[in-house]
Amino acid sequence: MDKTNAANPPPRAPAPSRDWREFVFKYRGLLLLPIALVLILFGQPSLVSAVLGVSIAFAGELLRIWAVGYSGDTTRSDTLAASQLVTAGPYALVRNPLYLGNALIAIGFTIAFSGGIPSSQALWLTVFVLLVLVFVYASVIPLEEEYLARSFGYKYTEYTTLVPRFIPWKGALAKAKQQGTYKPQVIRTSESITLMFFILMVVLVVLKMTIFGKLTLRF
Repeated sequence: MDKTNAANPPPRAPAPSRDWREFVFKYRGLLLLPIALVLILFGQPSLVSAVLGVSIAFAGELLRIWAVGYSGDTTRSDTLAASQLVTAGPYALVRNPLYLGNALIAIGFTIAFSGGIPSSQALWLTVFVLLVLVFVYASVIPLEEEYLARSFGYKYTEYTTLVPRFIPWKGALAKAKQQGTYKPQVIRTSESITLMFFILMVVLVVLKMTIFGKLTLRF
């Protein structure tokens, strides 16, 4: 027996450094909260902006509900996970329907809260919202794509060539290549938080037009 080696085992290889994008992925929901806070504090809806903006946000929420029914509980995971490659439903049109839905919700409420404020302030609110969205999703989406490429190999690579990230300009994926089943029961467990947030924001739009209309901050 080599006593020297027994007394002095070889040093362990250093643990791989964590990707900072994993932090963004884990807290992607919280990182979008400043959008809501800024809109509530500095925004002021008008009737026209509220109707238009909430309609766009509602379309985004419907898209989320459609997508969550296919993707399931992994939408609430704080770590990368995918039991299967889902390519049916909204995933047959775009690769990131959940994030597209979130963007529509954020843009919709930005419009809703911008109707009664000066155009310069509305512009700054819009720029802030877009910067937050771009930072979060430009960090998270490539990380997810790398994970899916490792997990599903050629199937995912082929999928990326057939289905665009956000804009469904290629039409729907061929039925023969669609995989996944819509499960409405998942909405109650996986989308309840977003639904409550959506309802709260609609209530705040109404309150800012009525009771709290004079409490808007200026910058």
